[in-house]
Amino acid sequence: MTSAARTTNIAERIYQQLKLDIFDFQLLPGDRFSESEIARRMSASRTPVREALYRLERDGYVQVHFRSGWQVRPFDFQYFEDLYDVRILLEAEAVRRLCEDKDREGRLAGLMTIWCCRPEQRSHDSSEVAFLDEEFHFGLLECGQNQEMAAIHRSVCERLRIIRRLDFTQKGRIEATYNEHSEILDDICHGRRDKVVNHLKKHIEISKNTVREITLHRIQEARKRYAEDKNVDMPPKVT
Repeated sequence: MTSAARTTNIAERIYQQLKLDIFDFQLLPGDRFSESEIARRMSASRTPVREALYRLERDGYVQVHFRSGWQVRPFDFQYFEDLYDVRILLEAEAVRRLCEDKDREGRLAGLMTIWCCRPEQRSHDSSEVAFLDEEFHFGLLECGQNQEMAAIHRSVCERLRIIRRLDFTQKGRIEATYNEHSEILDDICHGRRDKVVNHLKKHIEISKNTVREITLHRIQEARKRYAEDKNVDMPPKVT
């Protein structure tokens, strides 16, 4: 393996670990750190660390301050609200188009197999359902056959993933998601354009409100653990 290939592999490992740390609130919103600190922790040189950090910056997880190092992006719910608005616009247009597609049932056959199943066939694994949920929404855009819309949608969902993945940690959300997805698919198959748009918007709004509540709780709990570990006063509550 060449030196460049080794650096790329190490950078990928560091990228994935840091993103996981951010997702799991091991690195909290607003936390600052230097490239040297990450390099020591990862037992790596600064070159792959810098490569991983700039990739995380492009993905919207961290930001760089040239005088004071790196920082986990502070949690800005307005930023996520804006992303959800874009997502709703794209998905609403996709389902409208599908309702007018004569081959819509054929295009949706794969999604219907997963979501329009009997209760005993449903998955109850939160990680698996989170993956399937994302694939469901990707699938709606792909069935709409506009590749540019689908690409923009994937980019938006990637930036939302840090909070969306928490949706299925709350009791009842898995069952509700199966029911809501099957309802959306049924509306599309029957060409109920206005009805499916309303169902879709409601479905996404419920998810958005759920993950906001869970995220605030997780951040507060993480800050509380940090304060207890360091034996310091608890930081102000995130709002």
